[in-house]
Amino acid sequence: MARKWAKFPHPDKSYVFDAAGLKKNWPRLHKGDCEPYPKDADVLEAWRHYHAGDFQTAVEAGLAAGGAGVNVAVKAQSIYANYLESAEKSKLALFEEAAQWADERSDAAAKDANAHYLYAYALGRYGQGISVAKALAQGFGGKIKNALTTVLKLEPKHAEACTAYGAYQAEVIDKVGGIVAGMTYGAKKDSALEHFQKALKLFPESPIAHIEYANGLLLLFGKDKIDEASKLYEHAAKAKPFDAMERLDVELAKSELD
Repeated sequence: MARKWAKFPHPDKSYVFDAAGLKKNWPRLHKGDCEPYPKDADVLEAWRHYHAGDFQTAVEAGLAAGGAGVNVAVKAQSIYANYLESAEKSKLALFEEAAQWADERSDAAAKDANAHYLYAYALGRYGQGISVAKALAQGFGGKIKNALTTVLKLEPKHAEACTAYGAYQAEVIDKVGGIVAGMTYGAKKDSALEHFQKALKLFPESPIAHIEYANGLLLLFGKDKIDEASKLYEHAAKAKPFDAMERLDVELAKSELD
């Protein structure tokens, strides 16, 4: 954390919530991850920084608050690493550290669905960074799958976990082929599609649910699904972002279409 963090490039007053605004908009802001409204004012403050795109402060405040605040820290660091960290080595270090925090949090609070999800997210992004083949060889596949299936048992309406489970299965199938993916990793094409579609049903406004579904279709079917994938990207690019993370998702969709 010693490095200077890049600033969020799309500051927007509508992403800055006061305490009352955060409470009022909480159901929409957390429709994707089902994070419960915090009891602790310090945790709430960390989330306020997160939604506004002040990711470094969100990490520091979340870690200082501890408990449920760790979820904010993991999410803020992971989203920052994914979208705003330009140095590959630093990006991997940020994901690795975030996965470690989430692992500890999920051990300490086994019923916290989001802690398991954020572990899978940070580890999954780290795995993509080192290459899916390497990640599978290091045993990450099973860990990610277990974390995501745990989330969906604890919180079946966790749209981000549905998206992530679809993406996990699509990537594994793309990497090792359908037969090995099914036998070794429990990854199946039908299940991937089902989870992508469930995520869209649970959270139709989500830009990332559309983006990951599009990517999944291309991994599973290649050029045959390019039209459908393009439509999903177009939908994501036109979405109205509600906070900093959604803005980064929308900008990603726009850049992919260009």
